[in-house]
Amino acid sequence: MRLDAFDYDLPQHLIAQYPVEPRDASRLMVLSDPLEHRRFRDLVDYLHPGDLLILNDTRVVAARLRGRRAQTGGRWEGLFVRETAPGEWELLTHMKGKPRPGEILLAEPPSCSEPNSAGATEPLPLLLLRKEGGRWLVRPQRTGQAAELLAQFGQVPIPPYIRDGRADALDTPRYQTVYARRDGAVAAPTAGLHFTEELFAALEAKGVHWAFVTLHVGPGTFQPVQVEEVTQHRVEPEWGELPESTAQAIAACRSAGKRVIAVGTTSTRVLEAAAGQTWSGFADLTILPGYRFQVVDALITNFHLPRSSLLLLVSAFAGYERIRAAYAEAVRLAYRFYSYGDAMFLPARQET
Repeated sequence: MRLDAFDYDLPQHLIAQYPVEPRDASRLMVLSDPLEHRRFRDLVDYLHPGDLLILNDTRVVAARLRGRRAQTGGRWEGLFVRETAPGEWELLTHMKGKPRPGEILLAEPPSCSEPNSAGATEPLPLLLLRKEGGRWLVRPQRTGQAAELLAQFGQVPIPPYIRDGRADALDTPRYQTVYARRDGAVAAPTAGLHFTEELFAALEAKGVHWAFVTLHVGPGTFQPVQVEEVTQHRVEPEWGELPESTAQAIAACRSAGKRVIAVGTTSTRVLEAAAGQTWSGFADLTILPGYRFQVVDALITNFHLPRSSLLLLVSAFAGYERIRAAYAEAVRLAYRFYSYGDAMFLPARQET
């Protein structure tokens, strides 16, 4: 299929700029026949005893960096992607003028009043080493672990469609799932943002189980597809893990004839890349329409950007026409879109 088939018109005011409170008060569209419109806390009504939720426990790091160029004083901003080696980072940068190897970038402490700004007073010098694959490798000129330095100088990396990427104090707790525990993501697994401790208690009372995988979400997940023929697109590999305890929970769920329900596209990618077995490594699986799912029986997800790999994945799961009709209905009924927006529950995959 051509990429144009995965485009749609979205009024700007439907792009959620702030999350709803409490988390589980967001809306939930259920892809039943006909469609049902509920609140996320009502998810418990659609799950059965013995069903297994798979949650991505990655934790978003303060990956957004801003500052000035040491030589010219010009402003720059960038996104920490990952630590490629001890004391060496991969960085996406944006600035006026062409950066050069050997140049020093000064990362300044956050200007907004966030908890991670405490104690950070002097800029952090970053030495540009070389450019590889469109990204710079840099070396922080200060000792310390990446997580420690980012906690001092980084900001919450909310997407550019949320307040032009300018985080405030609210984003520090809200752009994070309540079960996040493993540092490494530069974007949130947004389907999980709707869960609360109260909802987990209700799910437990019903006999629903859950287990964890990890996928450290990178910028490649959310970048627009750049090729017109979607079969030529490849999602950037991201590090993930499916632990033995989760593989055992999946096997037990299967034996009992219950559903494995992925919370989000990131959990889906791990489950399918690992085929439900114990695994760790870089998930390089690209899921497009026509893909045959091996593990995931049902999916919880947000509403995704047009022309994105995430929209391709949910279309592969639920069927192109079902998703296209559901998105049109979501626009008509003024659902809230993207990271801080509302959610969908796809209770069964489209058989192909």
